[in-house]
Amino acid sequence: MRTIFKNLVVSLLTAEARFLLSRHQPIIIAVTGSVGKTAMKDAVFAVMKNRTSVRKSDKSFNSEIGIPLTILGLPNAWNNPFGWIKNIIDGAFTAVFSRTYPKVLVIEAGVDRPGDMKRLTAWLHPHVVVITRLPDIPVHVEYFSSPEAVCAEKLILADALRPDGVFVYNHDDRRLQEYAKTVRQPAIGYGRDLPTQVTASADTTYYHNQRPAGFSCTISHVDQSATVKVPGVIGAHHAYTVAGAIAVALSQGMTLQEAAVACTEYVPPPGRMRIHPGIKGTTIIDDTYNSSPTAAEAALLALREVRHAKRKIAVLGDMLELGRFSAREHERIGEQVPKAADLLVTIGIRSQKTAEAALEHGLSEKYVLQYEESVRAGKELQNLIAPGDVILVKGSQGIRAERVVEELMAEPDQAAEHLVRQDQAWQTR
Repeated sequence: MRTIFKNLVVSLLTAEARFLLSRHQPIIIAVTGSVGKTAMKDAVFAVMKNRTSVRKSDKSFNSEIGIPLTILGLPNAWNNPFGWIKNIIDGAFTAVFSRTYPKVLVIEAGVDRPGDMKRLTAWLHPHVVVITRLPDIPVHVEYFSSPEAVCAEKLILADALRPDGVFVYNHDDRRLQEYAKTVRQPAIGYGRDLPTQVTASADTTYYHNQRPAGFSCTISHVDQSATVKVPGVIGAHHAYTVAGAIAVALSQGMTLQEAAVACTEYVPPPGRMRIHPGIKGTTIIDDTYNSSPTAAEAALLALREVRHAKRKIAVLGDMLELGRFSAREHERIGEQVPKAADLLVTIGIRSQKTAEAALEHGLSEKYVLQYEESVRAGKELQNLIAPGDVILVKGSQGIRAERVVEELMAEPDQAAEHLVRQDQAWQTR
């Protein structure tokens, strides 16, 4: 019965969303990939919001029900059937009677199962498609026959691009680089390692009182360049986010300088390498939104490059939905820990492989701690940390690693504002 109700809700909201789009004809910018979708969506919104009226997907509303909710401007009713009935009524009213509508929609499009993207592109045809990255072992691979099948599913979005559309892609990704050669529409590459139309360079962490304070880089396009600063985050992968957002802005007629200035208003979403003051004079790097091998690798690299830390601590939770690749990928991440951290804390059964690999590659047993769940890990870490420590916290959604951050942050009363999964539906799980 629950499945029937869900399918009915999805069908009705989708029909309303399609009708609304047909009435107002907004420019649709759709973002997908296996890493950095939400950050890219938020950065594109930040760059364009002062130029025109823009709406973006709320949080990570990227599913078959989240995308219609975004288009209709409706909230997630979670497990409240009356809330969904109200959404259907409100959506119908908006679809038929709304007089004004944003000029631009920035939509995040994700896939969990085979067929998800095909169902979406049966009715959604973007003007701009942005693909962030398609790593060798993507998240959600557990539900697909192979990593290549996940990549093929995501590329269906690019196949749905309008004839007069623009394809924006990560030029450092070899799959996307080859795929861009087959796209009939104009393609704009962005990257960090290889020269392309929009290139990020000189990316670095800047400091305040010897504590990480933010990220900066130089963006180049043709014969122009501009410096972009993003406070409150670290990590070289933010260079890709900024460069991709600027590539989208250029496709919509903005200048490089105009887009670079707008990027200063970009606030990365919670749980994406955000910097928080910790108790006892520590610094927390909060990367708890989700985890995958590629993202964990990038987070450890960022921790490795942090300067002025008295000690570096990596708190790593299980990476979920990796299927048969799970054990090896946890081991691979563990192999990299001794190069980046002085102390490793793992959370979850799968991360035992991370701990074992870290021990085999040189980390002393006395500097490896293992826990089954996040709250206990956070509470016990309170007694172990010291002034000057920099603490990276990362794990998949199901591990709830944000609870570690809440235990360690200097101002836990601000958790609802700064951490992921703070709404009531998550808090009751």
